[in-house]
Amino acid sequence: MANQEISEILRIFNSRLDVLEGILSIGEEHVSDTPALMQERLAEDMHPFGAQVALVCNQPRGFAQWCANQPIENLSTEVTSLEQARTIIADTRNQLAGINVDDSKLDEIKHLGLGPGRFADLPARQYVNDFVMPNLYFHISMAYAILRKLGAPVGKANYMTFLLPHVQEEA
Repeated sequence: MANQEISEILRIFNSRLDVLEGILSIGEEHVSDTPALMQERLAEDMHPFGAQVALVCNQPRGFAQWCANQPIENLSTEVTSLEQARTIIADTRNQLAGINVDDSKLDEIKHLGLGPGRFADLPARQYVNDFVMPNLYFHISMAYAILRKLGAPVGKANYMTFLLPHVQEEA
């Protein structure tokens, strides 16, 4: 299949967005002050929960924009409600659905801006594996950790829901 790699990347993005939606639902069920939840952070110099949602979504969105040869425009990290967070996730899914490239796109070089005066030119596969995916997982983990800090009953099973179709019972 000509799009096997792109299809796998999209599967990962969508299944991890499912994880993020599940984490949001747990937060909504177990944290009564959701505006405060959206501003909760693990440490003063870290992004709050709402920003973590935007930062998770920036990874697949940036990939979709790059696939469409568009400039990568990151979301605002000012996410102040669960409704806004869900809209961002839905919009991200829509962008992913619009990706129409074949695996040869991954043979290109991706110019990655890394802050003022810094960049890396990476083969696209390395861009996905060494930049996009680690950032995706990091920010999902931070959202998860913030909920744990607040006492929400999230566990590894909530983080790894994408494995459920493969779980079997031993005889």
